[in-house]
Parts: sequence; C-alpha cells; structure tokens
Amino acid sequence: MALWIIYSILSAVFAAMVAIFGKIGLQNIDSTLATTVRAIVMALFLFIISLSLGKFSMLHTIKNKTLFFIVLSGVAGAMSWLFYFLALKTGIVTGVAAIDRLSVVFVVIFAALFLSESLTWYTAIGALFMVIGAILMVIKK
Repeated sequence: MALWIIYSILSAVFAAMVAIFGKIGLQNIDSTLATTVRAIVMALFLFIISLSLGKFSMLHTIKNKTLFFIVLSGVAGAMSWLFYFLALKTGIVTGVAAIDRLSVVFVVIFAALFLSESLTWYTAIGALFMVIGAILMVIKK
C-alpha cells in the first residue's frame, strides 16, 4: 500500500476524532472561542513537532509566492474551522461531518479549474455518489 494512502487514512481517522471531541467540547462554550483554543493548541503542537524535527532551518527556502499561498491556505483553513465548529454547535455531528466531506467534491471542481487536473467520468461519478451520500446522511425520516 502506498504511503500516501496510509497517511490519508490516518488523516480521516483524526478528522473523525475532531468531530467527536469537538461536539463534546462545545457543550458549554462559544464555538468561535473553541475554534481559537483549538487553533492555539494546534499551532503549539506543530511548533514543537517542527522544532524537534529541525524544520526551522529551512525557513529561508520559503519564497514570497509560496508564502502567499500558504497564508491563503491558513485563512481558508481558519474559515473552515469557524464554520465547522458553528455547525457542530447546533447540528448533528454525522450530518455536519457528511456535509463537510463534500469538500472533496469542491476539490475535484477546483482542481479541474485551477490546476488543470483531468475530470474523468469515474471522478465525476464518484463525486456524485459523495453528494448523494451526504444528502442521505442528512435527511431525517
């Protein structure tokens, strides 16, 4: 199995934990404050990891264009977290997570538009199944 697949599975497992721990943690706190605390914890954790792995010696390799897109990615991530925690605060965790995973559908669209990645029938059908799956997980009987 390719290493990226293992990393992707681990990412999905930890993302699931974010939903569960986040929903429990949001019981008696404002969602924006909770997101801020989470971001601080993440920043400190990643700082310690980067420091322990000696990654800061490579800071000079970051060019302006690269830094610009990393900053944009950070802002987009922060906006995602803000809305995710707002949704978790008031919604059902399985529905919120299902809709949030529609980000994959948006990635398919944006990758085709901005990165010239090919949009195959298999990819389009897979994205359609993800949309249908999210709808089915949100519908209440």
